[in-house]
Amino acid sequence: MSPRTSVQRFMPAMLWHEGVWSGVYRHIAEDNTLLDEHRSLVSCVFPDDGDIAYTQHSNFTWADGTTRQQTFNGYMKNDRLWFDTETFAGWAWETGNGIIMLSLDRKDYPGQRFVETILSSTNRERRVRTWHWFEDGICFKRTLCTEQRVE
Repeated sequence: MSPRTSVQRFMPAMLWHEGVWSGVYRHIAEDNTLLDEHRSLVSCVFPDDGDIAYTQHSNFTWADGTTRQQTFNGYMKNDRLWFDTETFAGWAWETGNGIIMLSLDRKDYPGQRFVETILSSTNRERRVRTWHWFEDGICFKRTLCTEQRVE
């Protein structure tokens, strides 16, 4: 079975995210203080061939002109999409109603992990993502991301 066919079979809502998304990430402390805000341009690709089931290219831009690019791949194993990058490792799965969930451990910050929820609008042209960040089991910040499809 091709990687894309495997995603279609086990995580069909994940394919709703194929394309390019423009948005804003906001990192919020537990006391609701804004820690960081930056723009994003995220490309989600699902290859038809090879071992890679998902590739994400992220471009981030801050108000001061600072930029950062990041690319990572995901691999289907059974009914989950698995990630193992320089900075995080974990998996994604789909709930019964099209919600995508991720549970990722940070490699660059031992003891930290985050759980992400991705929700799509009914027309699938907008999405929201919420990350709950934990350190040693205690939530210390949240990331709120709003995006719209641009391609």
